[in-house]
Amino acid sequence: MQQYAMLISPSANRVYARTAARMAANEIRVFSAHALDGDIAEVEEALIGGVPYLTFRSDSLSGRDLRLLANLSSLFALFAVRGELLEPIAVERLDRYDDDLISILKYVGKTNEQFTKLLLNVTAAVALEPDRLLGGPVKVFDPMCGRGTTLNQAAMYGWDAFGVEVDKRDFEAYGAFVQRWLKDKRLKHTAVSSRVKREGRGVGQRTRVEFAATKERHRAGDLQVLEIVNADTVRSGEVFKRGAFDLVVTDAPYGVQHAAVKDTRALTRKPTEVLEAAVPVWAELLRRGGAMGISWNRYTTSRPDLVAILEDAGLEVMDAAPFLDFEHRVDQAINRDLIVARKPK
Repeated sequence: MQQYAMLISPSANRVYARTAARMAANEIRVFSAHALDGDIAEVEEALIGGVPYLTFRSDSLSGRDLRLLANLSSLFALFAVRGELLEPIAVERLDRYDDDLISILKYVGKTNEQFTKLLLNVTAAVALEPDRLLGGPVKVFDPMCGRGTTLNQAAMYGWDAFGVEVDKRDFEAYGAFVQRWLKDKRLKHTAVSSRVKREGRGVGQRTRVEFAATKERHRAGDLQVLEIVNADTVRSGEVFKRGAFDLVVTDAPYGVQHAAVKDTRALTRKPTEVLEAAVPVWAELLRRGGAMGISWNRYTTSRPDLVAILEDAGLEVMDAAPFLDFEHRVDQAINRDLIVARKPK
């Protein structure tokens, strides 16, 4: 079997960096089980020349497999191990844009970008066929999108991304950022703001941006969409059609940095109440065979409670290894984990 060595990308977040190798190992295992043609075995942490790597073995990785693995959230470089030597493997990432789309926007409470990418990756691996994952089209929905970290990562992959955010300041800040970033990069785009109404009642404000990575793509009509709506997440079903999305991916409120929104008239610091009300709405927006990925704070909501909420919404929870080993500490008040559930076909 061929052995491979993956150099872990350095993380600006020191706390996350301490668990990045374990998280990446489980991400590889998810890809192996759900997305790759070849089987991966013996995923281990190793020191090579005093530098930490992840190593794994496979005798059947295809070119498509390697293109998929190139998008691992913590991958810095990939090598084939040849005795005592490392042979670099060219990585063909999906990324269409400069990485400052992900990193340039800074704000208090921003989710670590590597973890956001990991959550999107493992959710996509469960829902999408490999060719679809690599080539699209894919529609991603973040029902609590904040200032758009998940939306930006989806856009990097060339996917269409939609979000709902109740905080008007975050809504306005993200809309302004996207348009400014596109202008700075001199990417041709159109932006439209409008009101969202249902049955004569206002639901929220919408900003929709259409753009392309190159002039050639734009001329060919190969446009991407970023759309964000300023509304309560429990009203998402009034904004978007049932079965509209391939993936629902969100970082649930922790009940620490800011109050979780229960409805438009009251605030609660109990994220469980928010998820009980919102998950059934989000599940309706998933297409059959689509998947939902949620990260959350174990100190505020237990895993069994969240499993029950997802199953009551008609979803099938990925409740076995390696999905049970993504728990990690963020700070003294947040012990973060993720969960993935699929909508039956």
